[in-house]
Amino acid sequence: MIAILRKNASEDAVTRIVSWIEGKGLTAHVSRGQNETIIGLVGDTTKIDPFLLESMDVVQRVQRVSEPFKKANRKFHPTDTVVNCGGAMVGGGNFQVIAGPCSVEGPNLIRIARRCKAAGATMLRGGAYKPRTSPYAYQGMGEHGLDLLLEAKAETGMPIVTEVMDVRDVELFVDRGIDVMQIGARNAQNFSLLKEVGRTTTPVLLKRGIAGTIDELLMAAEYIMSEGNDNVMLCERGIRTFETRTRNTFDLNAVPALHELTHLPVVADPSHATGYTRYVEPMALAATAAGADALEIEVHDDPANAWSDGAQALTPDQFDRAMERIHAVRSVVADMAREEA
Repeated sequence: MIAILRKNASEDAVTRIVSWIEGKGLTAHVSRGQNETIIGLVGDTTKIDPFLLESMDVVQRVQRVSEPFKKANRKFHPTDTVVNCGGAMVGGGNFQVIAGPCSVEGPNLIRIARRCKAAGATMLRGGAYKPRTSPYAYQGMGEHGLDLLLEAKAETGMPIVTEVMDVRDVELFVDRGIDVMQIGARNAQNFSLLKEVGRTTTPVLLKRGIAGTIDELLMAAEYIMSEGNDNVMLCERGIRTFETRTRNTFDLNAVPALHELTHLPVVADPSHATGYTRYVEPMALAATAAGADALEIEVHDDPANAWSDGAQALTPDQFDRAMERIHAVRSVVADMAREEA
């Protein structure tokens, strides 16, 4: 349930109605936009008489919300959330490109990071801990990989995005100052991990599960936000379908659908979605045109010898060209928006 307040609602009036709602045993989530203030009622709303609530002078109208996700719901928070990722702002018209190798391998990370930044990337990705289908595949460098990422950040100034896989490692990531903790597709419904990152204030890049629905992605975000961390970004990275010509099926429908349903920023990962270098650039352009707030793209200076996922990595030269075209698409979309305005 949400209560839309009148435009002239004072701070004292808002405080009083929040106290009244909380006195009924519910949580009141206040969202102040440019044109209106909305209070989201979270909890057992059967304790609230909607007609009584609507009769209050400060309340313009009351609306029931059928979706189970409340904090992530755009109805509760009509303005776009902007997430500050170590100085790189994502959402609300801010666009970022997250680039780097699938896994941290060694000194080549800094070389790759320099080329990514020169091409226009604004955030650095790289896996220090790697979830792999086979227990015998490369699992990542662990804490030493975090050291290398921090060295690359010191060299380039780019905020770091790296995956956390275990509840026991969350404190380490926070202590080391990792800018964005990524929750991978395999952990999209690891509810203990979702709640643990939710107890921090570190931004979270939440990837859609390999067979997850859009609602399941939003409910995973709700797990994080219910613990107090509102700095969540949602990532479409492809889902498993009957199609075998690509690694996954890139569900670009999810980008506008998520923008309609939620105020959280939407990120697109064309690398994991397609699984092949030749498809990454065209799908990055398509995701940009669809309205993604950020892209996550894998880049490696020697994909043939990459320790993981070399088949979907762009070379630095290919990334240069892709970034030129991404900026061109952004420019066209911006021009169209100005014309419509």
